[in-house]
Amino acid sequence: MTSAVTTDTSARPGYGALLRTPGALGFVLPGFAARLPFGMLTISILLLVQHTTGSYGSAGIVSAVTGISMALSAPVMGKFTDRHGQSAVLVPVVLAHAAAVAALVALALLDAPLWALALSAVPTGASVPQVGPMVRARWTARLEGSPLLPTAAAFESVTDEFTFVVGPVLATALCTGVHPAAGLATEAALTLVGGLVFAARRATQPAAHAAAAAGEKHASALSHTGLRVLVAAFLGIGAVFGGMQVSLAAFSNEIGNPGANGLLYGVFAAGNMIAGIACGAVAWKIGPRRRLLLGYAGLTVAASVLWTAHSAVLLGALGLLVGLCIAPALITGYTMVESLVPGHTRTEAFTWLTGAVAFGQAVAVILAGRLTDAHGSSYGFLVPMAGTVLALATLLALRSKLAPKAPSRIINSSAPADERGMGHRTPVTVD
Repeated sequence: MTSAVTTDTSARPGYGALLRTPGALGFVLPGFAARLPFGMLTISILLLVQHTTGSYGSAGIVSAVTGISMALSAPVMGKFTDRHGQSAVLVPVVLAHAAAVAALVALALLDAPLWALALSAVPTGASVPQVGPMVRARWTARLEGSPLLPTAAAFESVTDEFTFVVGPVLATALCTGVHPAAGLATEAALTLVGGLVFAARRATQPAAHAAAAAGEKHASALSHTGLRVLVAAFLGIGAVFGGMQVSLAAFSNEIGNPGANGLLYGVFAAGNMIAGIACGAVAWKIGPRRRLLLGYAGLTVAASVLWTAHSAVLLGALGLLVGLCIAPALITGYTMVESLVPGHTRTEAFTWLTGAVAFGQAVAVILAGRLTDAHGSSYGFLVPMAGTVLALATLLALRSKLAPKAPSRIINSSAPADERGMGHRTPVTVD
């Protein structure tokens, strides 16, 4: 299925042009401060609970409960955000998160039983503010129909990956060099301060859609089949993240060099960042649906050979390749949200995708951990393979559901081109 849409071919939009968007830095900088804790939370919980209980198994359970709670609450938070506005939701959420983290820290330091720690992990994960989807929603609202929108999606992917690289390193340094609870304390402080400053930037937040016409009901973003297909794809991506975290750590222990884990995961994350930067600089000639299918096929192939690696050098090379393949799939998936769901449910849609990654990661950590404990790291790497194979099969079977509903959802055709400031345009065929 093809449809003609318009795009700017006079120039290749870059990150400089993106950040010069009026008001952008006002929400990008505090948004980054509020998102960095996302990469610190689970590793900080893991290190604190392991320190107080002496058990990695117990620490893994508490971390997994946190991740699953976040995945389940994220879409609910997104729906409330679309209805009531970002600031109205974000302020109480960051306050609740700070309180929940404080309670978890206190219980851990008081040597509370595992069931109490797991119970405390529920509100800790459920109150994680969905700042990433909120930032994406702001970009989408300000750039609707602009050729800068894919650049914004790439920028957000790079920002996310940067938090996943820097966050764990910072948390580990704080927990091991300062105090076992220092990682969580810093995570809570950054979330609180960054979240409140971000919420204060009201001028750039999308309009709330609480006032509906008489008798009109708010349909969930998940009611759109295309988004459900993307959720399946993002579950597979989460399986890659979770499986890699566990299996790389186990592989490093097996070769007698536990410190290699940080380097190997850093190479994997660096591949994701490099590909994300490149994706934002490319003027694509093929449509997003085809890009998603091709990118996901590459990711599946790369993830399917991880289990064959028996040396750190080979595993590092394969990890780099997997990272290079993840970013195009993530970026394209987020970009497609604009054409698959109406504007008043986009924050919820983004949280469904973010939650899918978190849920897939949590499940993969559990499965890969059990396989690794029983059979070694090679079996743990089967989890990313299985997750991506299943997700790719879903994408191929339901690819027709990823077609845009109408060209007007891709670009705001109601305004003349000169009013949108988009410059000269020529038609491009999109799959």
